[in-house]
Amino acid sequence: MVNAWATPQQVIDTTGVSVTGQQLAQAQSDIEIFTNRIWADTERIRARDLHWLGQAVARQAAWLAGQFGLETRLDATQIQQDQVSTSLQGDGLVLAPMAARALRRVSWMRSRTVHIRSALESAGVAVNPLADASDDQQAWTPLSGGA
Repeated sequence: MVNAWATPQQVIDTTGVSVTGQQLAQAQSDIEIFTNRIWADTERIRARDLHWLGQAVARQAAWLAGQFGLETRLDATQIQQDQVSTSLQGDGLVLAPMAARALRRVSWMRSRTVHIRSALESAGVAVNPLADASDDQQAWTPLSGGA
């Protein structure tokens, strides 16, 4: 039995491709590398994320079954041969397209918004200085230069 987020039967059900235990183990290892998570930490991963990890392993295993010389490929983004060229995405030679799509749905692989505090937040001002309600909380000083 291979310790993986997908079983050989799930690979067949998902993709229609039969894979060996070795191919499934290799797919699991590939997905662990891309996600920075290991199978031993499965109990700490949420059910929704486990679903997408299983989909990614299944798709990667099916894709691996049709790849020749995967472990000896060079890292390239553009290939040209006999006046025919192709451009690949960053990990196009080592990660199945549908596995990459499944990994984008895992919670920690999605993009996040970073909030940058404004000058007022950093200064510790708890009220809006432009609001009429905060007039009583601010010191009044007269404008200079009058008569």
